[in-house]
Amino acid sequence: MNPTITKKLVLTALASMALCTVATAQQTPDSGTIPIAGEITLGVSVAQTAVIATGWRASKLVHAPVYNDRDQRIGRVDDFIVAPDGSVSVAIVDVGGFLGLDGHRVAIPVQQFDQISPRIVLSGATKDVLLKMPEFKYAA
Repeated sequence: MNPTITKKLVLTALASMALCTVATAQQTPDSGTIPIAGEITLGVSVAQTAVIATGWRASKLVHAPVYNDRDQRIGRVDDFIVAPDGSVSVAIVDVGGFLGLDGHRVAIPVQQFDQISPRIVLSGATKDVLLKMPEFKYAA
């Protein structure tokens, strides 16, 4: 047999085996593999799910009170801003106001919070200090 033809047959067989392996991985979601759409892996693996499941849900943090390190309530979380790279960059804290009226919203980088659970803590902050910060306005 011609060596060029043999090489092509071996490469074709290897490619077919690789495609069958990928198809099998996609068809067994309980195996922990991640489905693939085109070239991009979608979702999270079973191992990743176990790690992130211990995090905090944004729906539970929005409207939650924010306290300082002296146990004073200084505001509440109004929203979170997701940066273009997909990371949560800032929390919007509403200081003052009642039921969303006459509030003063400020942007606080999420790294500045000392604690998230059992309560959200922003050490060193006071209501007066937050009210003196530039007000955050949502883009139209």
